[in-house]
Amino acid sequence: MSDFHFYPIGSPGHPWGDAERSQWRARQVRQRSYADDVLAAIERLRNRFDVVSYGEVIYGDERFPLLAIRSRDWKPGLPCVLVTGGVHGYETSGVHGALRFVDAHAQGYGGRINLLVVPCVSPWAYERIQRWNHDAIDPNRSFRADSPAQESAALMRLVAPLRGQFAAHIDLHETTDTDESEYRPAVAARDGKPFEPGSIPDGFYLVDDTGNPQPAFQQALIQAVQRVTHIAPADDKNEILGSPLQAPGVIHYAMTELGLCASVSGARYTSTTEVYPDSPHATPEQCIAAQVAAVCAGLEFVLA
Repeated sequence: MSDFHFYPIGSPGHPWGDAERSQWRARQVRQRSYADDVLAAIERLRNRFDVVSYGEVIYGDERFPLLAIRSRDWKPGLPCVLVTGGVHGYETSGVHGALRFVDAHAQGYGGRINLLVVPCVSPWAYERIQRWNHDAIDPNRSFRADSPAQESAALMRLVAPLRGQFAAHIDLHETTDTDESEYRPAVAARDGKPFEPGSIPDGFYLVDDTGNPQPAFQQALIQAVQRVTHIAPADDKNEILGSPLQAPGVIHYAMTELGLCASVSGARYTSTTEVYPDSPHATPEQCIAAQVAAVCAGLEFVLA
């Protein structure tokens, strides 16, 4: 596609500068409340779990406290599992799936697994239903030394003392129609590149780590989720989003090289979940339930 005029900000072939980022930011409208949806839900869990403050995200006059939920009966020697959601703020079921899992299931693993759950990594983006942070940076490409994203850097600081102690890390995401209609055109415009149209897979799938593939772990998650919602089929090239299918509903990404959240824990078993909330065959409730099913299946796999 040679036509660069696919996004209303920027000039063809020229990466964005401060002016373009300011233009983009002015288009982002606050649509929901992190305090009401996330912080209040975490407060209701304080009587059953430890709540850990691990910093705050600050953009101008806006300040967002960052909170994690931790097993109250944390015991050295037990397997540790990290669950993260809301790395991309617009991926609603990741945030609410993490909170639902803690509320409904986490106590059942007490004394067997040490749990650390971060329900909403990117609060500014959560409020604006946006993939990027305030600075037009994708937090899920920013989990690396000297991270340019406040959200990613804060999570890495939280996890660093426990790195290497995690048996598993499950990172809860969504793939939405706006990935194709908004995000991919925006990232191409931001980077001064042409936009190549693609397609969105219809259904749930997982991303495993190219450098540390764990097919049995992914299969356990897929088997649990397919009882809740449908698994995305491959396209006519036997791919999902340009990546070859490794098993039904499973593709590989190079987690560390790409700076993905699932690389931060040093866990043996890692998986990035992807539900499709815009599917005509799935409801928002099914998407949340799919995230919860994936987490529970991951914990059962670790225990087995």
